[in-house]
Amino acid sequence: MIAPAGSTLWLLRHELRLTWRGLVGRRGRGPGRAGGRFRTIWLTAILPVILLVAAGLPLGLALRHVQIPILPLSAAIAAVVAVGLFTLMLSQTLSAAVDALYERADLDLLFSSPMQPRRVLTVRFLAVAANVYFLFGILTTPIILPSAFMGHPGWLALEPVLFAIALAATGAGLLLAGALFRLIGPRRTRTLGQVLAAVTGAAAFLGGQAYNILGRHQSASFWASIVQVATRSGFKPPPGFDWPLRAMLGEPLPLLAVVAFGAGVFLLANQVLGARFAEDSAAAAGVGNAGRKAKAPGRMAFAAGAFRATLIKELRLILRDPALISQVLLRVLYILPLGFILLRNAGTGQTLALPGGAGALSLIAGQIVGSLAWITVSAEDAPDLLSCAPTPVKTLRQAKIIAAIAPVAALLAPVLIALTVMAPLAGIAATAGCAASMAMTAALNIWWQRPGKRAEFRRARQASWFVTLAEFFLGLVIAAATALVAFGAFGWALVPAGLALVGVLLLRRSDAQVAQALRTAT
Repeated sequence: MIAPAGSTLWLLRHELRLTWRGLVGRRGRGPGRAGGRFRTIWLTAILPVILLVAAGLPLGLALRHVQIPILPLSAAIAAVVAVGLFTLMLSQTLSAAVDALYERADLDLLFSSPMQPRRVLTVRFLAVAANVYFLFGILTTPIILPSAFMGHPGWLALEPVLFAIALAATGAGLLLAGALFRLIGPRRTRTLGQVLAAVTGAAAFLGGQAYNILGRHQSASFWASIVQVATRSGFKPPPGFDWPLRAMLGEPLPLLAVVAFGAGVFLLANQVLGARFAEDSAAAAGVGNAGRKAKAPGRMAFAAGAFRATLIKELRLILRDPALISQVLLRVLYILPLGFILLRNAGTGQTLALPGGAGALSLIAGQIVGSLAWITVSAEDAPDLLSCAPTPVKTLRQAKIIAAIAPVAALLAPVLIALTVMAPLAGIAATAGCAASMAMTAALNIWWQRPGKRAEFRRARQASWFVTLAEFFLGLVIAAATALVAFGAFGWALVPAGLALVGVLLLRRSDAQVAQALRTAT
């Protein structure tokens, strides 16, 4: 069935196609096109089959004769799961709302077309909800299907419940983005929206790490108190408390109520933002031009030297890139539980648990530096200007690498200093491992850079899968060496350290080879 041009289905199909292309990275021809085909096969065939065999079938066999009781405790668990899913989806809808305002910049064209503006906005918002649901649906469907065929057909209602949560999260995310736009303006909304998306997405992860952050006793007592309240005989949950669980199990009335609630929040956002969304989009498009006041000449002094000027320029560009800040902040928030574990274990004398944490810290540090180095080295809007500058290329590269390493080093410094004071061997090992991992990822991004404009890098990472895998596996080897040093096995640590050194040397490129590769790429 072919939808007529300009219809709702036609426009929705167009929106979903654009998002799918961005997800799989299919752009034109060449290696990027081949990578897009691989990601398409992975998302639509390989990953669902893996989930079906590894999780769906075993779970279906184990639960084929099990009936989930409708009790206050099980209802509380279902409610916590629903809130967690809403939180994760809200982080994605916040990011999508910012993208709709700042990145697409096509609403003026759509509103000037013969299509009704209300239809354009409804389809744009609905596409956001559908894309958010897709990421969760592709993970849950292969797991739920075997249980549905093995005696629990009602469990298929989890999918419409997920879509209802996606609708509610989309409505809430759009309302929040619109409120921020009115309160603090378009420029600050762009940065704050991306940061809120990262923080909201990490909230569920940090909540799941309560055991590591609070410690065994505090975490156990916290969850025990919740279970005690939920199982108390005199506990009377509020009306409708068990409806999310009943909806997930397929009861018609609760399922209809949950879907109606999600659709209601979505329609409310659509109605409230409909008249203002076009104005917000137009204001957001002008942030980079009219939104900035020209500064009087001479108020900003030039930095002394090419190295310092390049370093300051890269740091400013990082701070001005809200999408990059959100991505890095999300990884930084994942370091917090690991830092708590290391310092708590060091403070309580649990030396046997320190080596693994030190190795994991070095791995994460290298991955964060890799993300920043990939931006500072390859994302250059004026490569011809730099190539013609009367400055050695080595100086410019050093400044770009320092700009990528400095923020991560400043973040890790308090943890590493405190760890060295509490447990000197583990602290020294972690410091050396983080330094080696960060230097390794920075060097790989220099040797295997792929030039491109910064605006293109915001949408999808353009680094090759080869470099990404090399960073990860070499980081694992360095992490193993770090853990062995922290454990005191210096002789055994030479083996992974030597392997990492050999791997780096094999991947090394001379300046002439890098220049030749760049000329070929352009």
